Amino acid sequence: MSQYFSSSYEESREKFINLLSEVKRFYPKAELLTHSIGDESIDVILGEPKRDRKTMLLMTIGEHGIEGYAGAAVTHQFVRTQLSHVRHETTGICLIHAVNPWGMKHFRRVNEHNVDLNRNYVIDRESVPYNVNREYELMRHLFVPDGVIDDYHEAREQIYSFLGSGIKLDGFKAMSGAKGMGQYQFPKGVYYGGEEDEPSAIFLKGIQHDLLERYGKVVHMDWHTALGPTNEVTMVISKRDGRTEDELKQAYGLDNVNVYDPDEVLGDSTNHFYYVRDTEYPDKGLVSALFEFGTFGTSTKASIREFLTIILENRLYFEGTKDPEARNGIQNEFMAMFYPDDPIWREAVLREGATAIEGCLKGESLWRDA
Repeated sequence: MSQYFSSSYEESREKFINLLSEVKRFYPKAELLTHSIGDESIDVILGEPKRDRKTMLLMTIGEHGIEGYAGAAVTHQFVRTQLSHVRHETTGICLIHAVNPWGMKHFRRVNEHNVDLNRNYVIDRESVPYNVNREYELMRHLFVPDGVIDDYHEAREQIYSFLGSGIKLDGFKAMSGAKGMGQYQFPKGVYYGGEEDEPSAIFLKGIQHDLLERYGKVVHMDWHTALGPTNEVTMVISKRDGRTEDELKQAYGLDNVNVYDPDEVLGDSTNHFYYVRDTEYPDKGLVSALFEFGTFGTSTKASIREFLTIILENRLYFEGTKDPEARNGIQNEFMAMFYPDDPIWREAVLREGATAIEGCLKGESLWRDA
């Protein structure tokens, strides 16, 4: 198991680059492409099929920086143990390492501009009001850093007290809505979607257009962590796909599927993929979904813990603290949410990841017995 997981961006990147020789066993002309993003790079292994370009299997990791480590492990395992089952003659593969390389390198979820890249794929920026997220604006005292963290427990209690007040339910619903919509007013606040397209998003948009133009169908698996039942994988997909949760579960043999409404989640990269397909390549097939490895769980208590973790890590980054307990506590919680050093969780990532890949490939008729 240790060969799949890495302790640094550099280690993960080196492992990914070394996968090229493995991929060449099945795609002799496969190549490694590198695209600079600031001081870092997005790396791509591209293998084209020997015959017809019927389907492209696209795997992306690290859109949320730190979450890329689990995705890299699943990608590595896929190449080593499952690539031989892919129908290589008519199926290409495109593996992308670290859509957000800065975030992965620095163990942050956002990029160097504090942008949540999965809120950056806004389809029509001119039509989005500046203050589109009214709930967020009303609770900016929670979401936007407001000074040095003097006391860890006091900082935590401020958030707990808000949720425990007389507007507990309404407040929690508002927080959940603020998270889904992202925000475009406060550059230092959490869930910031950016004022313009980030270089990583521009690059990935180019990939979306290129693959849809050249292939009859694209199957896209974007790996993430945190959401969903602990130690289980959850498929998260836009309503633009057109299928119900039950239909998707049956098609891919999955236990957990979440179909979301794009009107309630602004700037998601997979929903943008469907928009490109629908508007420019309507005759092409597409399956584009996030696959989340759950950590904290799905209870209300777990959701509150997630909000605390995101808010305090962001405040720590921008404002700092003089309290060693606060620094250690916040950083440890952040790792526990997105990249736990827990052998049981990591074993589940590999097991659940392999199951999801096999299920999707079989559901799309891309799997064969080796």
